Amino acid sequence: MTFDYDLFVIGAGSGGLAASKRAASYGAKVAIAENDLVGGTCVIRGCVPKKLMVYGSHFPALFEDAAGYGWQVGKAELNWEHFITSIDKEVRRLSQLHISFLEKAGVELISGRATLVDTHTVEVGDRKYTADKILIAVGGRPIKPDLPGMEYGITSNEIFHLKTQPKHIAIIGSGYIGTEFAGIMRGLGSEVTQITRGDKILKGFDEDIRTEIQDGMTNHGIRIIQNTVVTAVEQVPDGLKINLSGDQEPIIADVFLVATGRVPNVDGLGLENAGVDVVASSIEGPGYSTMNAIAVNEYSQTSQPNIYAVGDVTDRLNLTPVAIGEGRAFADSEFGNNHREFSHETVPTAVFSNPQASTVGLTEAEARAKLGDDAITIYRTRFRPMYHSFTGKQERIMMKLVVDKNTDKVLGAHMVGENAAEIIQGVAIAVKMGATKKDFDATVGIHPSAAEEFVTMR
Repeated sequence: MTFDYDLFVIGAGSGGLAASKRAASYGAKVAIAENDLVGGTCVIRGCVPKKLMVYGSHFPALFEDAAGYGWQVGKAELNWEHFITSIDKEVRRLSQLHISFLEKAGVELISGRATLVDTHTVEVGDRKYTADKILIAVGGRPIKPDLPGMEYGITSNEIFHLKTQPKHIAIIGSGYIGTEFAGIMRGLGSEVTQITRGDKILKGFDEDIRTEIQDGMTNHGIRIIQNTVVTAVEQVPDGLKINLSGDQEPIIADVFLVATGRVPNVDGLGLENAGVDVVASSIEGPGYSTMNAIAVNEYSQTSQPNIYAVGDVTDRLNLTPVAIGEGRAFADSEFGNNHREFSHETVPTAVFSNPQASTVGLTEAEARAKLGDDAITIYRTRFRPMYHSFTGKQERIMMKLVVDKNTDKVLGAHMVGENAAEIIQGVAIAVKMGATKKDFDATVGIHPSAAEEFVTMR
């Protein structure tokens, strides 16, 4: 059978872009369909604009810190419109850059939402295209709980386009998105209240990371309401009234951010037309229903042999570099004569909160559950960074190594504090290679630096 394309990719986000360009480099005829700006969540409404907001939120603290070093800094004021407009311009510049990369790679970009007609046919608008192989890379989307008044809340999609800076922003959700925006908005000068259903934020992270970040956020003036859920939201003359469970007093805020999770963006794909199986991907909490992700094997292959899926739509490990890695592994396997799978083990990640955190490998709890309490040794340090010798601030850095007592292998590394993401990236290489604590000890530290503590812990 003759097809229009060797590969048709649905979704021009990180995974789809990486896979399409890699497949085209092997000589495949490739098309990619996108109904939004090219670049996906990361470029348009995720990693990139968020990190720019993180950078912007650091300046007030830097102005304060400068005084401790003898600098006289005048009154600082944020031009919100300039800030938001600059971020939007950069996002659109990067989107255009990705389009040029597709053109250079010889990938045809088709504008519009693509749906599956059958196992080899895709429909975009009023046109149908056939392909030998199809890759689904449509990512995920924010979800709101089904509770009264949720229509008044915004998600991480809309927060980058607020016309004015919130005086008081209330955030429901204690995952990395809610936690990061709590730090961002507080750094920019807004009053921030974060509401969490449990005792601590960042469920699933190492307990020391969770504790250190939560304490640091509280120290920075963020109000965290624990063991509480939002029951309803109402519009009132002063803004939004957020009603809480138990005997908690309602909160009045002018912006309400719903950061309660993301789900695979499978709706309207026509998966049933092609017989593509899905698997339950549940989100816990009042007002939620079970969502579905596309089921794939270790090679990102769906229940249909010629249809594949990568990235957040598969709900494996929802990180941009992972989607890119999965996309390239797929292209190498199917078009590059290099059959391989992408490893989801020992993937480093960071939370750009304030304070910042980074992690790679097993948490202490995971290591103890896997090997037993007696087989694990924990190395931990907590100190005030040298930078704050003159600022008067009570900032702290925490570093931690989880080590297999029997093999001396470092199973996990965790950090909370300034430059955590930059530091853990190098440490991740060692952990991925199977370095031992002895290897860490034999490495000469760079002095004076915070990073040296990873090789001096005893």
